[in-house]
Amino acid sequence: MRKKIMLKETEIPKAYYNLAADLPFKLDPPLHPATRQPVTPQDMSAIFPMALIEQEMSSQLEIPIPNKIREAYRVYRPTPMIRATGLEKYLKTPAKIYYKYEGVSPTGSHKPNTAIAQAYYNKKEGTKKLITETGAGQWGSSLAYACQLFGMECTVYMVRTSYDQKPYRKTMINLFGAEIYASPSNRTEAGKRILAQDPDCPGSLGIAISEAIEETLRTKRAKYSLGSVLNHVILHQTVIGLEAKKQMASVGEKPDVIIGCHGGGSNFAGLAFPFIRDKINGQSIDFIAAEPASCPTLTKGKLEYDFGDVAGFTPLLKMYTLGHEFIPPSIHAGGLRYHGASPMVSLLLEHGLIRATAFEQEEIFTAARIFSRVEGIIPAPESAHAIQAAMVEAIHAREEGKQRVILFNLSGHGLLDMSSFNGI
Repeated sequence: MRKKIMLKETEIPKAYYNLAADLPFKLDPPLHPATRQPVTPQDMSAIFPMALIEQEMSSQLEIPIPNKIREAYRVYRPTPMIRATGLEKYLKTPAKIYYKYEGVSPTGSHKPNTAIAQAYYNKKEGTKKLITETGAGQWGSSLAYACQLFGMECTVYMVRTSYDQKPYRKTMINLFGAEIYASPSNRTEAGKRILAQDPDCPGSLGIAISEAIEETLRTKRAKYSLGSVLNHVILHQTVIGLEAKKQMASVGEKPDVIIGCHGGGSNFAGLAFPFIRDKINGQSIDFIAAEPASCPTLTKGKLEYDFGDVAGFTPLLKMYTLGHEFIPPSIHAGGLRYHGASPMVSLLLEHGLIRATAFEQEEIFTAARIFSRVEGIIPAPESAHAIQAAMVEAIHAREEGKQRVILFNLSGHGLLDMSSFNGI
């Protein structure tokens, strides 16, 4: 039995996998916020470079990964797959539990997978500055890291509740040369409107997106960068699942259950999408997206067209949503505090290819504590949702006396979230 399953650097994927090419149904197009007609590439060019717009709309099965991106990935990819033997023993389960560990990246999460790609494509088209939002700070720090790799400026709007809860995320963002502001802020009209209504607003990703896009539209040679939800972001994250397929095959295993935490959808999709192809072709796999009960986008949201931000700057996306004005409670899993879900993830849920579950904050922190003690890795609060879902499935296997193979995405470590564990 192998505890840690590694790949060679030469096995870093050479192409991203585009699930849209394999879907037996079509995605509903994003709509222009003014005309409510399908957006065109020209409509999106004000905030995204053309290469990413083409990826967003692509039906090509594989998108080649440029050598410069693969070279940057070599700092931390391929990431390890680890057999959770300590957790198996603790749960007394016949299930085999594996996790793909993305916390080995320079910023401690899966986010550099797309940050590096987005910075590369922007730099190639002459962008001087990238502007973005961040929840818990994992995305903001990753884009700041990627921008310094390619010699670009970076501005980050961080959701205020996480800005206050996670001070070392701010330090990391500054360390990589980016500027950071708590959102809502007085730097934008969108932020000023929110603060006028509620001076103590804890913020949300929808508000921070509005601020980031507003600044992008008024700044020369600047583009906007998003860390989740959109097709091109999820495309870049498929390196996770592509590596995982090789690692599973190397030990002669096929997963029965695949799990990821879910906010906007990027880390869940990054692991799951390369395996969804197998389910479409007849393999029996249970896919579970685990989200916070306080922001239950997939489990309680409505499937409809909605804006991705509060101010209505973004195109309308067909997705499960709690409403673009929804401001979730100030939970510690700041990366999961988003009102909407990836349109592609939403479509899979609608057609029954995946399912979703929601957990309370107390139970995911209990899962995080158990995992820390038996596996030696302190997980991010976001990742703890996937751990909790994996534990539930492992207990079901024990109760049913079945041997099952469970694979989940440990999308980030919690070493900069330590204050979250106090008093929970």
